[in-house]
Amino acid sequence: MKYFLRKAGFLILTVWIAVTLNFILPRLMPGNPAQAMMAKYAQQGPISPSQEHALALMLGLPTGSLWSQYGQYLGNLLHGNFGISYSFYPEPVIAVIARALPWTLTLIGLVTILQFVVGTLLGVYAAWNRGKKFDSTATVLFSFTSAFPYFWIALAFIYLFSYMLHWFPLSGGFSGSLSPAWSGAFAGSAIYHSVLPALTIFITGIGGSLLGMRNNMINTLGEDYILLGKAAGLPEYVIATRYAARNALLPIVTNFAMSLGYVVGGSLLMETVFAYPGMGYLLATAVSNQDYPLLQALFLFITVSVLLANFVADILYGLLDPRVRKGGVR
Repeated sequence: MKYFLRKAGFLILTVWIAVTLNFILPRLMPGNPAQAMMAKYAQQGPISPSQEHALALMLGLPTGSLWSQYGQYLGNLLHGNFGISYSFYPEPVIAVIARALPWTLTLIGLVTILQFVVGTLLGVYAAWNRGKKFDSTATVLFSFTSAFPYFWIALAFIYLFSYMLHWFPLSGGFSGSLSPAWSGAFAGSAIYHSVLPALTIFITGIGGSLLGMRNNMINTLGEDYILLGKAAGLPEYVIATRYAARNALLPIVTNFAMSLGYVVGGSLLMETVFAYPGMGYLLATAVSNQDYPLLQALFLFITVSVLLANFVADILYGLLDPRVRKGGVR
């Protein structure tokens, strides 16, 4: 119990530090969002102080001392108020994120889980049959695919399957003739548009799970308790799954949990290439438009999700290996 309470306390502390840094860093930048927005849209002549003040009020920028601004900031966070988005003015930032987040969680989240499960199972099979045809082929093939970046595979898929063969759309998350709704037509269009992005993530990511599990399990297969299980006449599938795979899986759990944490941030390059309406594409839009409130909220969402994922990894590690709770390892 002390182990879990200690991890929970550390999570609360790190989240508070992340929230505080997210408050301080934008205020260390020269100028303010009102000046940046006016400089972007003003085409002629200087901007008067009254115009800048009016824009600051319209955007809801905080006023007063730094401590009072910090109190306002914390209060706004508790109410889910991240300000007004400049890119989608006058829409609130939380509404913009709420519209993009389901796309990223559905696509990248499901594909990340799928590639972990499939890659781990293939890694177990390759390690148990090490040196044989499947092991050699899988090792070379997935080492090759893992070396390619997302955007290269994405561009190749677009050129081949969209431009040349016309099997899939070039970009977007759904057909332009449809509106987001709970309907079969919209769901079918969304799935159709997600095929190439999903394949891009799956092909370039599965190699890490497969090779990592294979290498860990090969090391585990040399342990004394595996030899003892074989000498006792235990079935091969019992030794492979219940003993070797379970212990080899421990280091992979942390990497998988961290990968889930980064899901919230989306895949910037992949979503940009496909113009997929997820968090990565939204982040690129916020950067190009100097949308400070949206950027601040996105960074906070990504940071907190990674911290939560790391916390879940620590909890899972403690459940899978009791030695961790006693301070024996890690």
